[in-house]
Amino acid sequence: MIGVVVPTLDEAQTLPVLLGDLRALAAALPLDIVVADGGSRDGTPTAAAAAGARVVAAPRGRARQLNRGAAAARGEWLLFLHADSRLDARARAALVAAAACDSGVRAAVFRFAIDLPPVWKRVIELGQRLREALWGLPYGDQGLLVRRDLFEAVGGYPDIPLMEDVAIVRLLRGRTRVHRLPAALLTSGRRYVRDGVLRTWLTHAALIALYGAGVSPQRLARWRDGEVGGGAGMVGLDEATSRRG
Repeated sequence: MIGVVVPTLDEAQTLPVLLGDLRALAAALPLDIVVADGGSRDGTPTAAAAAGARVVAAPRGRARQLNRGAAAARGEWLLFLHADSRLDARARAALVAAAACDSGVRAAVFRFAIDLPPVWKRVIELGQRLREALWGLPYGDQGLLVRRDLFEAVGGYPDIPLMEDVAIVRLLRGRTRVHRLPAALLTSGRRYVRDGVLRTWLTHAALIALYGAGVSPQRLARWRDGEVGGGAGMVGLDEATSRRG
């Protein structure tokens, strides 16, 4: 069984589509779908329950919601997904293969794909492929499939205000290979559209570079939110830390 964990904050519009994809996956794999909600006011918990997911309340914050969902989910595998992701037939088939007893996989992510106009789509996806090739660091938008025992052995997601996806991959890579599945997980480009594609991409790059140079996630979060130096901050790195949890 795979325990699927989806952190949410006001995702009533996007979540049902992902849950529909997961229902299709459940025809091939037993799933326990847990939505870890950080206090939605738009009816997200009701929409999740109507689509067959279990809903747990969690303290707002991506890492805390992910860990709370993992604690509630059943299964020897855990699959962490963003609410605005899509699992098409190829992605579902890749999951089934990875979770097979003889696959040799203990941790894996999908290939990154984003729903943007073609030119920007190519630019953003190429940038992420280069990042993975150079540093081996996937985005949280690529999902994470991990054996529960391994997830618990590394202590789950570090309780930090952002970069929790980078931090846990670093922990996992200290113990096993993190495979890249031969299929893409399509993520919404809504944050890029809302805040400007170039601006959002530059914000991602700047924060990741600073984190890699040793700047604390707490300080980066303050910079992003405009609390350092009185400026406007670096808005738009990841809506989840301010919207989706």
